[in-house]
Amino acid sequence: MPDVIATAAASPSLPSRARQFYALTKPRVVQLIVFCALIGMLLAVPGLPDWRRLVAATIGIWLVAAAAAAFNCLVERRVDARMSRTAWRPTARGDLSVSQAVVFSVLLCAIGSALLYLAVNALTMWLTLATFVGYAVVYTVVLKPLTPQNIVIGGASGAMPPVLGWAAMRGEIGAEAVLMWLIIFLWTPPHFWSLALYRVDDYRKAGIPMLPVTHGAESTRRHVFGYTLGLFASSLLPVACGMSGPIYLVAALALGCAFIARSWRLLRSYSDDLARRTFRFSIVYLALLFLALLIDHYARSRG
Repeated sequence: MPDVIATAAASPSLPSRARQFYALTKPRVVQLIVFCALIGMLLAVPGLPDWRRLVAATIGIWLVAAAAAAFNCLVERRVDARMSRTAWRPTARGDLSVSQAVVFSVLLCAIGSALLYLAVNALTMWLTLATFVGYAVVYTVVLKPLTPQNIVIGGASGAMPPVLGWAAMRGEIGAEAVLMWLIIFLWTPPHFWSLALYRVDDYRKAGIPMLPVTHGAESTRRHVFGYTLGLFASSLLPVACGMSGPIYLVAALALGCAFIARSWRLLRSYSDDLARRTFRFSIVYLALLFLALLIDHYARSRG
């Protein structure tokens, strides 16, 4: 009996274990994914969408995205353990076993996929599963340890959330969804490379060939600036194609100029603090840009 009591006391409580599983889902990352998917859903229809389909699609996409994040933590547990930024993750610390992480990821993916298939449509399910494979397998297992262009190539799957949302409401992939995909695709490199610049020692120690490790900080800063210019140009395409109007245009110009100014300062006078602030601003930039798309959409619908 004392042995049983000691074992029970040593094991994590249910709330503590739940927090560990929740941490595997990378909540802040998944929140941005779901937000962009939700914007895609709302932009896909002129008025308010069917709330039942919207809720089912949101939950389904969240579950599969969380499953991909958990699988990523599982695959990278040894790498995470060598990096100060990720050493706290339950799989890196050994708080959760491989089998626990696998079962958790498979369950989330299966439930999310079934929900998308039964309550949304087959296209959204297959696109979401393809995104899972693109991120959890192609990017994490193949690209990340192989090439400094991992972020660029892997960004193709990371940019899918608004396409998933659009497909959930329309049952097809429209040109507008592709434009949103392009914006996130070009946003991804300056976003992640800003982080990699001030975390370069972590990536070097972990043996990950991120661009600052393989090509140096100056080359990476030039890439950040170049992609930010490309992002700015792509952010104006919704206006040029008639998808959005003046409200979005003002927001895209203001946010784009602010991002360019930060990346220019990063290029000309680097500091870790500036790279950190650029990384954080990039998250705010994307959220506000997509929010402006939504506000403009409903403003024009009422007009």
